[in-house]
Amino acid sequence: MGEIRAVLCGYYGKGNGGDEALLASLLQMLPESVTPLVLSGNPAATRKRYGVYSCDRMSANPVLRAMRECDVFIWGGGSLIQDVTSVISPLYYAGLMGLARQMGLKTIAWAQGIGPLKHPLTRLVARQSFTGCAAVSVRDRGSAAFVGKWQIPFIMAPDPVWALDSSPVQGLWDLPAPRVAVTLRSHPTLTPERLANLTRALVNFQKATQTCIVLVPFQASQDSSIAESIQSQLPGSNQIFRIEDPKELKGLFRGVEMAIGMRYHSLIMAAAEGCRCFALSYDPKVSQLMAELDLPGWDLTQLPDDPNLISQTWLEHFVNGEPLTRDQIQSLVDRALMHRDLLAEVLSH
Repeated sequence: MGEIRAVLCGYYGKGNGGDEALLASLLQMLPESVTPLVLSGNPAATRKRYGVYSCDRMSANPVLRAMRECDVFIWGGGSLIQDVTSVISPLYYAGLMGLARQMGLKTIAWAQGIGPLKHPLTRLVARQSFTGCAAVSVRDRGSAAFVGKWQIPFIMAPDPVWALDSSPVQGLWDLPAPRVAVTLRSHPTLTPERLANLTRALVNFQKATQTCIVLVPFQASQDSSIAESIQSQLPGSNQIFRIEDPKELKGLFRGVEMAIGMRYHSLIMAAAEGCRCFALSYDPKVSQLMAELDLPGWDLTQLPDDPNLISQTWLEHFVNGEPLTRDQIQSLVDRALMHRDLLAEVLSH
């Protein structure tokens, strides 16, 4: 079979650890016969990190040239088609999908997390975009409900990041044990009052457990200031880890006892590495993950006002909580590889 060239389209090169992990997973799962060209917010960084061709996702001429040079267009995972963050965002991705189809490329919607879709226009555009795809895979039941309602054939499998390879993190094992990772992000539901309560709870929790708190900004532009604010108030051992390599980001959770996370992919990475997880949900995708994995946690809008109750709940989970079993993790990894099998099947024809 001759070499296939594929455009990979997602929220890549924007400094978001979860989206970079999806790109790394996609590159790991692509058949060897496929040469990827990644649309990126930072093409130079993408080329350097992954050793792939890359062009600016917002520059019309390079994107058009990439489309003309390629055979396949892949929406590469994540919450691309949702209109809560922005109405413009799903129109951008749908526009590229439509353009690829007009130019005769085979189109694949891969590992998608669809929704929320609150506006009639974005629902219509989303339905049209998915309808014309050669293959569709989704990562959760909520997304499956959309494509099922639209009567589009699809497969559902756990997020591909479950199956991403992990790498050790330099310096992590030099920190005192036990270690607890915290991944908070900027969001309207994380009000100053709730952040203050969470910080006081972390201080209490650290005093009670003598744990080393590992603060992990998944997207530096959104998360670093929160991590620094918490760090300034912690009485005990702590460190901020700013990690750009997705495999190292996942590997970090192999070296911690428990993760307290808002970030969707931080919870997946932690659970996949055998870490106890406590979720703070800001989005339906996190709530769905909590339900699917039976993770303890709170919707941020329901966060207790009492820092002592929060810290006591964390302490209880730290002492008595259980991570996923090896069999559970292996089952999720095996099923996540269905996204790889889909690529192999569709790209072999």
